[in-house]
Amino acid sequence: MVTTKSTQLWETAGKVLRHAALLVIALAMAFPFYWMATSALKTNDEIWSFPPVLWPASPQWQQYAEAWMEAPFWRYMANSTGVALAIIILQTINSAMMAYAVTHMKFRLQRLFSGAILLGFMIPATAVYLPSYVVLSRLHLLDSYAGLILSNGVSVFAIFLIRQAFLQVSYELVEAGQIDGASHFRILWTILVPLTRPSFAVLALITFIDQYNNYFWPSLITKSPELQLVSAGLRSFFVEGGAYGLKWPLIMAASAFTIAPLLVLFLLMQKTIMNSFNLSAGAAKG
Repeated sequence: MVTTKSTQLWETAGKVLRHAALLVIALAMAFPFYWMATSALKTNDEIWSFPPVLWPASPQWQQYAEAWMEAPFWRYMANSTGVALAIIILQTINSAMMAYAVTHMKFRLQRLFSGAILLGFMIPATAVYLPSYVVLSRLHLLDSYAGLILSNGVSVFAIFLIRQAFLQVSYELVEAGQIDGASHFRILWTILVPLTRPSFAVLALITFIDQYNNYFWPSLITKSPELQLVSAGLRSFFVEGGAYGLKWPLIMAASAFTIAPLLVLFLLMQKTIMNSFNLSAGAAKG
C-alpha cells in the first residue's frame, strides 16, 4: 500500500514538472509576440529603457492606426494571401500526382525518378534562383503575379511530404480500386487524398506561412510597388514610415498586424496538425 501511494506521488510530481516545463517553454515562445505587440503601444524611450518596460505607462493605441495609414498594408497582405493561396492549389495538385506516381504506379524509371526527387530535396533553393530568373525573363513573366505563382508551383518538399503520407496508406486499398476498374485519377482523388487529408492540411499551412513571409525571391523578380508582398512592404515601411528604425513603435505595430493572420490560421488548424501527427504515429505503430 505504501509503495503504491509512493508511486502515485512520484507520477503526480512527474506530471506537474512536465506541465510546468511545458508552460515555461510556451511562455518563452509567446514572449516575443507579446513584446512586439506591446512595443507598438510604447514610446521610443520605453522600448529602449532598462530595465525593460513590460507594459507602457500610457498605452498609445493610436499608433496601430497610424502605422496602418502610413503604408498600403491592406494591399501587401492581400497580395501575399492571394499569391500564397494560388501556390497552395498548384503545389497540392502537383505534389499529389507526382507522389502517387512514385508510390503506386509501376514504370521503368520509377526508382530513378524517386532518387531525383530526393536529390532535389537536398539542393538549396538559392542555387536555382539564377536559372529560374532567366527562364521567367524569357517567358516575360518578371514583375507579374504569374511569375510569382508559377515559379513556386512545384515544391520538392511538398512532393516528399505527400509521398511519405501515401506510403502510410495500405496498398490493398489501391489494389481494391484497381480491381474495381477505377482509374489512377479516381484512386488518387477518392481514396488516397481523403485518407491523407491531414497531411495536405499541414502542407497547406506550411506553404502559406512560407509564401506569406517570402522575401528574397519576390523582391528579386518584382519591382512594382503594387506587387510587393508583406515582407517587402515591411522593408519599405522600415525605410520610409519607420525612418530607418527611428520610429520603432510604428514598426512594431506594422509587424504585429501583418503576422496576425498567421497566428489566427495556426490556431484554427492546430487540431488538424495534431490529427496529422496522430496519423503518422498510428502508421508507425502499424
